[in-house]
Amino acid sequence: MIIKKIAFLVFCGIAFGTRLWAQDAPMLTLKDAVEIALKNNYNIQLSQNNKTVAANNVTLGNAGALPVVTGDFTSTNSRLTTKQTRSDGSVNNIHNAPNTGINYGVNLNWTIFDGFNMFATYDQLKELDKLGGLRLQDTVQTTVAGVISTYYDLISQNEQIKALKGAIDISRTQLRYANDKFLVGRASKLDVLNAQVNLNTDTANLVTQYQQFKSTKIQLNQILVRDLQTDFSVADTIVVDDKLVLADVISNAQLQNPAILSSQINKRLADINLKQVRSTRYPQVAVTSGYTFSNNKTPAGFTLAQNAHGINYGLTATINIFDGFNQNRREKNAKIQIDNANIDVKQVKLNVETQVNNLYVSYASGLDLIKLGQANVVIAKKNLDISLEKYKLGNITPLEIREAQRNYLDAQSKFFAAQYQSKQAEITIKQITNSISIDK
Repeated sequence: MIIKKIAFLVFCGIAFGTRLWAQDAPMLTLKDAVEIALKNNYNIQLSQNNKTVAANNVTLGNAGALPVVTGDFTSTNSRLTTKQTRSDGSVNNIHNAPNTGINYGVNLNWTIFDGFNMFATYDQLKELDKLGGLRLQDTVQTTVAGVISTYYDLISQNEQIKALKGAIDISRTQLRYANDKFLVGRASKLDVLNAQVNLNTDTANLVTQYQQFKSTKIQLNQILVRDLQTDFSVADTIVVDDKLVLADVISNAQLQNPAILSSQINKRLADINLKQVRSTRYPQVAVTSGYTFSNNKTPAGFTLAQNAHGINYGLTATINIFDGFNQNRREKNAKIQIDNANIDVKQVKLNVETQVNNLYVSYASGLDLIKLGQANVVIAKKNLDISLEKYKLGNITPLEIREAQRNYLDAQSKFFAAQYQSKQAEITIKQITNSISIDK
């Protein structure tokens, strides 16, 4: 009766595993994943819009270098009761007389000199446009890095799933051997039950790993901005670029890292801000001009109606003579901002170099662990095969075969972890140096 129950459980485990791990989902290549993310990702779309706004702002008009032309229209109306006493003593009473005035025309105002502030502002707008481009570039690199990292995480987890399925196959074999020996009286019921427990434990581990695998799939679908339940399969190989050289990485980071380049732009913006502050020391000169039409009617006036039109023009100039020492204060603060920007550039460079060095340690150690792990997997597999054969012959105990199985699974797990560790470090290093690319 016990043997029948065990056989039934094994059958259920096989059926469950076949249904759960069937790989009939369409293949999603890394290149396709990146292309979908570049097209759909919300962060990229927002950064593109912000970059477009910054580019639209780079105009001479926005910098204040062009004239402003307006069309003006004014209409005034009133009704007045007026009593007029003239010089000859006569009195003139006017009741509820309408008074109207209409003025319209075109006016031009143009600041032709503002202490070079307009030129500094135009330079500021161009630097802000560059900063917007860098932020877009950084967003793209960050998104692509997230896609690649998550994709390779799925590959690593999928390999873990394969390893666990292999462990289940071995546990089934162990259970079969234990059952065969039990039938001929060479093993006890305890050995059979222990083998069944091992099989159930391995199946539970597989279910847990698959749950994590499914969660990571949902995470990738989120980055790709598509239905979170979209199913797909991934490739089965992690290839680590083992050609990275620390000195080259640091050099490239200093030249191409978005954070460093952004800090340098902020330094230039601080320099420009000082020019803008100093511009108020110079005279502000503007010209005004316009063409005006007017039509006024005043029944109670000496002139009943008056129409006029013509051009007007003028020149205005102002200069700051004394403003309570605020000009000096603003210039001192602007110089401090420049000093802060210089410090920030140095700090960002140091932070990036520190990050690169830490990542390179992880990358290099990962490469060493890959070589060691690959050798350990081969050795552990040979040990497991030998142990399984010995168990079949009854030369070792169930605990010994289980230990050999655990060693093989542990060797595989460490090998996959080393691959992903090194690949993750490689991805982040290339993100920092703004050099992520998809070869396949």
